[in-house]
Amino acid sequence: MSSPESFLNHTYHVHNLDPVLLPIYGNIGIRWYGLSYMVGFICSYFLIRWLCEKQKMGLTKDMVADFVTYCAIGTMAGGRLGYCLFYSPDLFIKFKPDFPFWGVLAVNEGGMASHGGMIGIVVGVWLFARKYGISTLYLLDLVCVCGPIGIFFGRLANFINGELVGRPIQSFVSWAVKFPTDMLSWTIHDRDKYASLSNIYQTLGGSLDQWKTWVDTFDAFSIGQMNSFINRLIVETHSHNQEVLKVIEPLLIPRHPSQLYGALLEGLSVFIILFLMWRTPKKLGVIAASFGVLYSIARVIVEFYRMPDAHIGLQLFDLSRGQWLSIVLACIALVLGVLWNRTVTVVAPGWGRVESIRLSRK
Repeated sequence: MSSPESFLNHTYHVHNLDPVLLPIYGNIGIRWYGLSYMVGFICSYFLIRWLCEKQKMGLTKDMVADFVTYCAIGTMAGGRLGYCLFYSPDLFIKFKPDFPFWGVLAVNEGGMASHGGMIGIVVGVWLFARKYGISTLYLLDLVCVCGPIGIFFGRLANFINGELVGRPIQSFVSWAVKFPTDMLSWTIHDRDKYASLSNIYQTLGGSLDQWKTWVDTFDAFSIGQMNSFINRLIVETHSHNQEVLKVIEPLLIPRHPSQLYGALLEGLSVFIILFLMWRTPKKLGVIAASFGVLYSIARVIVEFYRMPDAHIGLQLFDLSRGQWLSIVLACIALVLGVLWNRTVTVVAPGWGRVESIRLSRK
């Protein structure tokens, strides 16, 4: 059996993907993260349009664009508010003099929460259903069969951004990845590693004595200066600077690419299961309830390979905040699934056969 040192010393891929697809000016540009949302909504638009043509449940082709817009707004607003509520409530009272002024609007601080996005989508679906007089449950089913597509692209974007990184590997995993963003957490866990960057700081035009002073002082100002340089190193990895990669590679911890696990389990796998389920007619709400259970199971599994939020850590029974939120979602989905199965009589046609709406009576 290999010792821990043998697999940790193995050469792993260092993440060097640039989160900016097309730079425009300064920090402004087309980013993979925004593009992933756009691709997810476009794919959902065409899938919903295809389903509504086959199922003829009241949602016309002309309504689909409006419906997707409601869901998109719900996703963005709910996702951001959900992150602030579930993971960082201090953002509600955090204000600063420069744009975007309010912590809630500073999406670069923490990002989005998928569970919050789901709540936002439910609100958007309810508002749309109320406006057009279409079954809320049917619209929820449509969203839930398409939602995993957005999750798939979103998790891929998380990987490209080098965020939501995985936990350190405990045994040899050939596909493990070293993320340069790890260096930004050295303040908490690996203070001694700062000294290892002194030579590369000098190579890139800095003063060796200045770097040593910052390392020795280690106050808020010094940490800020060192992390500013680390951000520069991260940018250099995007340009495939081999000199920088050679220096930082042995300092980084190999981790599970949990973002890719999430793309495959939370996104692709859940979509395939739900899509195939709806090949045959289903009572309204069955797809939505199934999504809640399946997504929760997948998320709980993935979270065992993903680092918990640094400012929260693991909670009761060594589970993360995301796992507990998923358990709550699964319980709600199970209860609603049982309730809808007993009370709902309207059946939506499956996409495998074109059928008219029929009633299932006991």
